[in-house]
Amino acid sequence: MPPSPAVFAAWAGNLSERFQPLPECRFVNNEGTTGLVRAIGRWSLAALVLNGIIGSGIFGLPSVVAGLVGRASPLAYLIAAAGIGVIMACFAEVASRFREAGGPYLYTQAAFGRFAGLQMGWLAWLVRLTSTAAGANLFVIYLAEFWPRAKSPLPRLLVISLLIGILAGINYRGVSGGATVSNAFALAKLAPLVAFILAGLFFMFLRKGHIALLDAATPGGAWLEALLVLVFAYGGFEAAMIPLGEARNPRRDAPFALFVALGTVTLVYTLVQVVVVGVLPSAAATDRPLATAARVFFGSAGAGAMAATALVSVYGYFTGAMLASPRLTFALAERGDFPKFFAAVHPKFRTPHVSIVAFGALAWLLAVWGTFRWNVTLSAVARLFTYAFVCSALPVLRRKQPGAAAFRLPAGRLFAAMGIAFSAVLVTRMGRAELLIIAATSAIALANWLWVRRRPVPSKT
Repeated sequence: MPPSPAVFAAWAGNLSERFQPLPECRFVNNEGTTGLVRAIGRWSLAALVLNGIIGSGIFGLPSVVAGLVGRASPLAYLIAAAGIGVIMACFAEVASRFREAGGPYLYTQAAFGRFAGLQMGWLAWLVRLTSTAAGANLFVIYLAEFWPRAKSPLPRLLVISLLIGILAGINYRGVSGGATVSNAFALAKLAPLVAFILAGLFFMFLRKGHIALLDAATPGGAWLEALLVLVFAYGGFEAAMIPLGEARNPRRDAPFALFVALGTVTLVYTLVQVVVVGVLPSAAATDRPLATAARVFFGSAGAGAMAATALVSVYGYFTGAMLASPRLTFALAERGDFPKFFAAVHPKFRTPHVSIVAFGALAWLLAVWGTFRWNVTLSAVARLFTYAFVCSALPVLRRKQPGAAAFRLPAGRLFAAMGIAFSAVLVTRMGRAELLIIAATSAIALANWLWVRRRPVPSKT
């Protein structure tokens, strides 16, 4: 049984007792990002991480993983959690050095300079835009189970517009409202999954069902493929690090949020997989594994409820994306790398309203123009580079900023090396088309750097 979220919460809480006021360095701004309201608490930040991770994957990937490694698939979730946990741990230390908005872009620029920071900025924005667009595409697909016309051109356009437009408007009017909505959707997506787990485990107990944790017939290549798929399922946590300029105590709360989210997600993912393979004789035969399993022990109403939960989960992801992602272009503009108007703060609502509108408009365009698979592919490949950059930044920032981390990861250099190697292996598995798209994005970032390279980076001290 994986460790409970309470264990991770207690550990993270104990770590916060070690946080002491630390000497400032030129990359750390104790006053925060100018003009933004610090309204995001530690549990709201944890909810943002959960919303970034738990999205559509949990409703489709159990059958894919079961098809690769069979009834031993719950073990694959634990192994994948260990791998992504290495990267999360690196994020925890690096994020604890900063109070400004920006996330991986800010960390990379502090470690490697403006050129690398811009490369990361464009890749991170590509991840966020395509992930949000893919979620919109998937929402329409699930909605078609209840309203078949949703996939027709005009209704599809209407649904996508409402999805993105409503949340953009909420976050335009205030970050507290966006954080509250994010918290609500984090609870709304977790509660049905917990009910599914409890009912499924009880059903298995009555049937005296069990699962095998090892299958000698499963080849090593299948396990590797399963882990690669699950890395995508565990991804998305990095988006919650972008709006740290509006967190109340980001240097303390970022490690807490990451560790709590990792414990919660690992527990939920693993137990969902236990139920799916324990209830369904052929879990790989369905493309809606949770709905199919719920039909076994809840009937048709249960299957419909799980489909509705999928819609809530995807929309919950939007709440986190619309809160976190616009802060990236805000940070780019604030540091002189994007046009200044992206750093504008609304005089009444105190939100980066221009960046919110720009992100919503581009995500809407990608969702309307692209497909779910196209957007997911771009997001997955770009995310690997994001992870490698941040892991690489950890040892560099330790040299540049000795003593500046509010949380210091034990054996941090080893963790960084493991995270880099983990990401590098996955990149080698990507196809040529994906790498060409990344190269094109890198070329755009290069042009951006040539445009701004002689402009001074605004001082944060």
